[in-house]
Amino acid sequence: MDSTLEQLTMRRVALRIVPFIMLLYFVAYIDRVNIGFAALTMNKDLGFSPGVFGFGAGIFFWGYFLFEVPSNIILDKVGARLWIARVMITWGMCSAAMAFVWDSTSFYVLRFLLGAAEAGFFPGIILYLSYWFPAHRRAAITSLFMAAVPISVVFGSPFSSALLELDGLGGLKGWQWMFILEAIPAVILGFVVLFYMTDRPEKAKWLPEDQRAWLVEAMEAERAKKAGHANHSIWRGLADVRVLALSLVYFGTSAGLYTLSIWAPQIIKEFGLSTMQVGFINAIPPTVAVIAMYLWAWNSDRKQERTWHVVIACLAAAAGLALAGMANTVVSVVAALTLVNIGISSAKPPLWIMPTMFLSGPAAATGIATINSIGNLGGFAGPAMIGWIKELTGSFVGGLYFVCGLLVFSAILTLVLSRSLQRPAASVAAAHT
Repeated sequence: MDSTLEQLTMRRVALRIVPFIMLLYFVAYIDRVNIGFAALTMNKDLGFSPGVFGFGAGIFFWGYFLFEVPSNIILDKVGARLWIARVMITWGMCSAAMAFVWDSTSFYVLRFLLGAAEAGFFPGIILYLSYWFPAHRRAAITSLFMAAVPISVVFGSPFSSALLELDGLGGLKGWQWMFILEAIPAVILGFVVLFYMTDRPEKAKWLPEDQRAWLVEAMEAERAKKAGHANHSIWRGLADVRVLALSLVYFGTSAGLYTLSIWAPQIIKEFGLSTMQVGFINAIPPTVAVIAMYLWAWNSDRKQERTWHVVIACLAAAAGLALAGMANTVVSVVAALTLVNIGISSAKPPLWIMPTMFLSGPAAATGIATINSIGNLGGFAGPAMIGWIKELTGSFVGGLYFVCGLLVFSAILTLVLSRSLQRPAASVAAAHT
């Protein structure tokens, strides 16, 4: 009976929560990386060099870095419903304002503000999932949430390309229409969050009483089990050496992810394709990645193994970037980018289970936010370095190899970290004092 009750409860919770947060992340990711498609025409209109564009695209993550931890602490205190709504409404406004940049300075400022506005969304959702789903189910659930990233590329690429064709309508450029129209859903959904999202299982009136009681008891039992060895305080969550290590692992995966998101359209464009052709071809790699990511996360949950699922995925992505640097046809570059997409997407769900193995409560809020904020600086380093190297050499190759090296480092560090993840937090902290 307990098994049946668990299945019924988890199915109802998943159907209520997962599609909605996937929709939120879908919109978030489009607003974060549509700059890659805007660049196909915006850079020429505003006279941006590859270096200027790469720096501006990446400065988003400095805003993210500075405001991520405070944002997640506030979410843990006031609840996900209010804070996620605030995040979405403000990022939607900043994203729409991108339509009115006029020079490099305004470009840098608005990209920074967009990062500050969106700070806290992703780690907030990761924390939110830890309130609702037991650890043994969390990798598969996290993979479904994170599938919104490749899905947003699948649908967002041709849609963004189509919006660029609105050039001249109402006196605006196509890239201006793209920023405005793709920002509207974020603001609307921000208000929907206020009425739809539930902060904790205890408040889930949409669950039958027996299912709600089972879920509350199950999550309390999991927290009690971790009580003897998990970090709970805000400062312990920040100071744990494993948090810094996971931040560096995530740095490499973020560099790979945003290299794809921001530069892939221009890499494909170099083969002489039209804007619409770029949009449809750019959708191919993430289509394959969605399926691979879920199967990889399911296998990680089935085997209750995280380390090798991260390591192998990172090495696959690194190999894909190296192959992309050598590709000389559209078919070969798409095949290479598909491998990168599969590796990057598959690494993230098992990676995000790791901090919840040794963090709990406020420590989880700060630890997860710290990993995401430091790690996402890879989203600055990767695109900025590629833009700088492209400006110096006229080629993407050197930048792709640079990001490849970061992913190899992530794989090695994950192996080094794996032993300490099995040790109590107190002993790890003591070993580094």
